[in-house]
Amino acid sequence: MKRILITTLAAALLTPLAPALANDASPVGLWKTIDDKSGKPRSLVRITESNGVLSGKIEKLFKEPGEDANPKCDKCEDDRKDQPIIGMVFMKGLKKDGEEYNGGEILDPNNGKVYRSKISLSDGGKKLNVRGYVGAPMFGRTQVWVRAE
Repeated sequence: MKRILITTLAAALLTPLAPALANDASPVGLWKTIDDKSGKPRSLVRITESNGVLSGKIEKLFKEPGEDANPKCDKCEDDRKDQPIIGMVFMKGLKKDGEEYNGGEILDPNNGKVYRSKISLSDGGKKLNVRGYVGAPMFGRTQVWVRAE
């Protein structure tokens, strides 16, 4: 009887924590991107999942004084050409493959180029390693994003 009581109490206490624990095991959520050169935050990105496929949308840009508050993707060459960067889906097609998500693509709105991409969580789900590359993953670079939630 004592064991049942302890099990029931533990389940009652841990149930509210389940969404938070699950959130750290998934890239779904809000992420702060960090500029490679300055180390300053550049944007907030919302990663969502639909039918096992991840995509990312830019929710906010951290602009310097004097920069365009609502820039458009003037260098894009696809249907995103001249579209506002805020609200843009710039990452799509990522599917879970073991401990990482790959098979997707990511757009760099600064130069309009689209790269193949893969992502993986680190630091207990607090950081996201985002790799954009041409051809093979060894021909690219990785940014580390920080969970904003």
